[in-house]
Amino acid sequence: MKISGRTKVVGIFGDPVGHSLSPKMQNAALQACGIDAVYVAFHVGPQSLAAAVEAIRTLGMIGANVTVPHKENVIPYLDRLDPRAERIGAVNTIVHRQGELIGYNTDGVGLIRALQSQFKFNPAAKKVVLLGAGGAARAALCALADAGAAKIILLNRTVEKAEDLVANFARTFPSVEIEAHSLVEEEVLPAVGQADLLINTTTVGLHGEDFDLELIGHLPESGLFFDMVYTAMVSPLQQSAARRGIPFADGRGMLVGQGEAAFALWFDQPAPVGIMEKNVAK
Repeated sequence: MKISGRTKVVGIFGDPVGHSLSPKMQNAALQACGIDAVYVAFHVGPQSLAAAVEAIRTLGMIGANVTVPHKENVIPYLDRLDPRAERIGAVNTIVHRQGELIGYNTDGVGLIRALQSQFKFNPAAKKVVLLGAGGAARAALCALADAGAAKIILLNRTVEKAEDLVANFARTFPSVEIEAHSLVEEEVLPAVGQADLLINTTTVGLHGEDFDLELIGHLPESGLFFDMVYTAMVSPLQQSAARRGIPFADGRGMLVGQGEAAFALWFDQPAPVGIMEKNVAK
């Protein structure tokens, strides 16, 4: 990759961000397309988020991805939102167009693509349990509801935050049964026990940590586990699924799906087929 005075910059803002595979896969796609741009990871703490977002405009960047913990908090610093991002209430992609910063959300697209490619899973008429109630959970809930899920259960340590999501989305998706429960044993067992699919939307497992109660063991024999976390090592939740013979996948497939959709928004052309996937493979 050659960098010159004309090379454009796109990046990712997060805290942490050093583990991200986005620079590797996005730069491979840029090189394959012959686009004079570079994708860089920026470690942005909460106190620096406003300045980092404004820097997109000031420095003439093409845009940026936004990851934890900024997907919801970034919204006030943007000029406007795409209708999908506005409905979700979270942003993972910023596009800079003629001085205007526009927020998009490609996480839901990435999730549905990953579920289809890795499990051949169609959410229609299925029961899904989401661990967490942050920006990623918001995108997952909307994508699953749009795809026809029959029931979506949110499990979160702070149950009030999950209840807020239920209140926000109940009117948007009247045909979907949406529930919120606390992440305690007596509420986890009946929720996970009926799930066709369990999704971890939190960062638990990123550094080898685990939830302090059993989750995977409550899945029915036909259940599936999707972990948005991806690391060089297999996370404790993924290890638990492997021990029990539960089919599972980490977040690389979703990363590719959302990344390809973001690439198309930034550069007005589709991402090269298979390049990102090849560059995030274990």
